[in-house]
Amino acid sequence: MYVVVRIRGNVEVRRDARETLEMLRLKNPNNAIVCPENREWKGMLQKAKDWVTYGEVDKKILIVLLQKRLKSGDKKVDEKMLKEITGYDSFEKFADDLASGKIMLKNFRRLKPFFRLTPPSKGFKSIKLHYPRGDLGYRGKEINELIERMI
Repeated sequence: MYVVVRIRGNVEVRRDARETLEMLRLKNPNNAIVCPENREWKGMLQKAKDWVTYGEVDKKILIVLLQKRLKSGDKKVDEKMLKEITGYDSFEKFADDLASGKIMLKNFRRLKPFFRLTPPSKGFKSIKLHYPRGDLGYRGKEINELIERMI
């Protein structure tokens, strides 16, 4: 499972890339989504690589991301609300099924399908260069360190 974070804004975005970012539900900088690792999603990420960074998320980071940043409307989702909306008793079980591809956030109408994150503590290296010199594009397991700084 990938986590995708939008880093750059809307200035000078090509039309095809803008439409791809909208399909990914990444309309603003510092928004993040989780998506499966399949050919269709990889193609969309390749098209948006100049505006996003992405990589494989660890289960531990996914659980923390869900606990701290999952929203229903304007309210933060706790375990009681998670059970009411999804039927899952804990964030761990929800994260397991999310990571395995059994469910997707968009399947639950009351949950927001994206996460609003803060800018990373200690900032970005560069939002114009690709990883490892900058922060754009595919970064593998190193995405977990960035997500921790943004939660």
